[in-house]
Amino acid sequence: MDSINEVMEPIYPNYDRVFSYWPVKGTWRPLKGSNPYLGEIGKVEVADEMRLEFAVKEKDLEAVISTMAEHHPYQEPAIDIIPMISWKSVIPSDASRKRYRRSSASCGS
Repeated sequence: MDSINEVMEPIYPNYDRVFSYWPVKGTWRPLKGSNPYLGEIGKVEVADEMRLEFAVKEKDLEAVISTMAEHHPYQEPAIDIIPMISWKSVIPSDASRKRYRRSSASCGS
C-alpha cells in the first residue's frame, strides 16, 4: 500500500494512504502457456488472498497500475477499475452536508 500511495495524489483532503482490505479466497486454473506464481498448469488452484480497494484520480491510474503490477507476484493480477461518483458532487456545499447528516441520523442511517 505504501508503494501505491507514493505514486498517487490523495483523494481526500488532509488524508493519504486510505485503503480498505479484507481476506478472500481466490480460484483459478493456469492454462498452457501461463507461468503461474502458484499452482500447476491445468489444475484448479484455491488460495487465501487479500482484496484491496481504494479510490484514485484518473490522472494517476497508469502509475498506480504499473506499481501494482511491479509489486504483485502473480503473472496476471486481478485489477478492476470501477468509475465512481464523488459524494461531494451530489451534495456540494458544507451547509448541504450538515443538513444531510442531520436527516440521515434521524432516519437511523
